[in-house]
Amino acid sequence: MPDLPARTWFEYGAREGIPRLLELWDRHGVRVTSHMVGRAVERYPALAREIVARGHEAAAHGHTWTPHWTLSADEERASYRANVAAIEQATGTRPVGFNAFWLRGTPRTLGILQALGFRYHVDDLSADEPMTTTVNGRPFAIVPYTLRNNDIARFGAEGPLSAAAFGQELRDEFDQLYAEAAQRRRMMSISTHDRIAGTPARVKVLGDFLAYARRHPGVAFLRKDAIAELALALPDVPVK
Repeated sequence: MPDLPARTWFEYGAREGIPRLLELWDRHGVRVTSHMVGRAVERYPALAREIVARGHEAAAHGHTWTPHWTLSADEERASYRANVAAIEQATGTRPVGFNAFWLRGTPRTLGILQALGFRYHVDDLSADEPMTTTVNGRPFAIVPYTLRNNDIARFGAEGPLSAAAFGQELRDEFDQLYAEAAQRRRMMSISTHDRIAGTPARVKVLGDFLAYARRHPGVAFLRKDAIAELALALPDVPVK
């Protein structure tokens, strides 16, 4: 039996959330990374193309939301290849970044990704700055994810925050990291999902935060692929 309310919730993300968020990013001159599920790209190819045409990065998120840890090595590799093919066909770009379903890859994941030409993954919660790791004797970048500054966690069923409270959390997080950045490299990641953060009230809060952050000297808004390339190029990036 199909879950019709869930289906329409995801449709809201495509119909309302993504256009609203794209307008927000344009208004503030921010370019972001969009982790795209292959099947979703196949269903909405024009939307995937528009995201890339506006200057945003198309990164991978698996071909479906089948948990990656349930797949055999061949199935896992096939899923990532299909995801890459869907993104390439729709956008003309090849993804170099990856986010596993609920961050949970397998011991094989990074090796498979590197063999497919990926440069980084985000499935790490252990730092507030980019890192590198070694995969098959070669460096591979880590651009850490966040569960704190994350709409799917903060607006969940368990004690959800109001939009205003989420905005205050973002400002508090930014203020602390900005102060620390006087002494060391700092990065702030904010994770948004079109069907969740793309509502009117939450987009307003995100816009207010972007305006606040942009008033601070020395702040750069970067796509994850750009952060990954910095991590791979700089000599003093932590190695995990």
